Amino acid sequence: MGGPGCGKETKCKNMATKYGFCHVGLGQLLWQKAQQGTRRGQKIHDVMLQGLLVPTAGQAPNLIIVFHCSMETMVQRVLHRGQVECRASDCKLAICQRLDMHYTLCEPTLALYQQKNLLRN
Repeated sequence: MGGPGCGKETKCKNMATKYGFCHVGLGQLLWQKAQQGTRRGQKIHDVMLQGLLVPTAGQAPNLIIVFHCSMETMVQRVLHRGQVECRASDCKLAICQRLDMHYTLCEPTLALYQQKNLLRN
């Protein structure tokens, strides 16, 4: 877990290569789905443009790795990614909204995982 642009994708790919894990990037999967032009893809795209978190369903984790990064660094990285990959959802307004959502919604989840001793930094 970590804010947008904190390095989750890069670090996870590196760990997957080093340790033989299978890495599936949820953000990349959602972005691909949003580009398909389906009704569901359009809904995902709309949520992403608003800077909101896309609801997902899945099983409870056995371990949570938390990536820390300054807010300024995350904003700059995501703005750069938006320019390079032409992502409309990586504009400053949406980035700030996603950061707000991340800190508002994820912090209680992190506290719960901390109580269960599942967090690793």
